[in-house]
Amino acid sequence: MAATVNAKSEGPLIEYSDHFDLPGRCPGMGRRTFRSLSGNVFDLSVGCQYILFATADPVVAGTAMSVFIPILAASDLAYVWSKASPEGKVILVLLLVFSIVAWSTMVSKGLQMRRAKSLNRFFDAEYRQCKTVLAIFDRRIQVDGCPLFSVYHQGCLETDARLKKGGAGGRKQFISLKSVEHIKRVLENAVAREAIKLESGLILLAIAVSGAPFLGLLGTVWGVMTTFARVGQEGSADLATMAPGVSAALVTTVAGLLVAIPSMFFYNYLVHTLRVVTVELDNFAQELMSRIETEFMRDDEVID
Repeated sequence: MAATVNAKSEGPLIEYSDHFDLPGRCPGMGRRTFRSLSGNVFDLSVGCQYILFATADPVVAGTAMSVFIPILAASDLAYVWSKASPEGKVILVLLLVFSIVAWSTMVSKGLQMRRAKSLNRFFDAEYRQCKTVLAIFDRRIQVDGCPLFSVYHQGCLETDARLKKGGAGGRKQFISLKSVEHIKRVLENAVAREAIKLESGLILLAIAVSGAPFLGLLGTVWGVMTTFARVGQEGSADLATMAPGVSAALVTTVAGLLVAIPSMFFYNYLVHTLRVVTVELDNFAQELMSRIETEFMRDDEVID
C-alpha cells in the first residue's frame, strides 16, 4: 500500500509503504518504510510489544508516529477479532447492541430530564405570579413536557368540573369536602403518572449496568477455557499458542466494562434527578391543594 499524507501542517509530505506479517516474526509484526520529499528514508517497525523507527529528522519522526499509531490500534483490534472464538464474537456483538441501547437511553433521558427541569422552573415562576388558582387554566395554555403543568392541569380540570356541577352553567363559589378529597386523589394520581413517565427507560440502563460486566466475564471465561483446551490438544503451552486466545478472551471483559461504567454513572445521575423532580411534584401538589381549599371551601367546613 502506498499513499501520500500530511500529518502536520508544518511537517513534510511523506510517502510510505506497508509490509505486515513478515515471515519469522510474531503475528501483527510489520515494517513501514517512509520517504520524505526531501529524500530522507527511514523504517518504522512494529512488533507485539514495541515500535521502533529510525530517522535523523525529528519532524519526520513525529509525522511518522502520528500516522502509524492509529493504524496500529485498528490493526490490533482486527487481529483480536480474528482470533476470537465464535462465542466471543457473539458476545461482543451483544455488548455492542447493549452499548447502542444504553447510549441512546442516556441521551434521550438526559434531554427529557433537562427539558422537564427547565419547564418546571418557568411554570413555577408563572404560577406564583397568579392571584387565583385557575388563572393559568382559564387562559387555556398548554405546556407539553412539563410535569408541574401536567399535575396542575389535572387538578384544575377536576376542580373546574366540581365547581360547574349543579351550577346552572357557571361555576359555584364553593365546593364540598367530598369534592376536595376527590381532587386530592386526582392530584396524587397525576404525580404518580408523571413520575412513572420520567422513570420509563431507566430499566435499560440498570440492565446494562448489571448485565454487561457478567456478559463480558462469560466471554472471557469461555475464551480462556477454549484456549486451554486448544493448548491441551496441541501439547504445547508456549506464548505464541496461548497469547492470541487469551487476548481475544480478555477483550470481552473490556467491552463489558466499557458498556457498564458510563451507564452506571449516568444511571445514578438520572435516579438522583428523578428523585428531586418527584419531590418537587409532591410539594407542588400539596401547595396547589392548599390553595384550592383556601379559595373554594367555606371557613366553617372542617377537614379531618
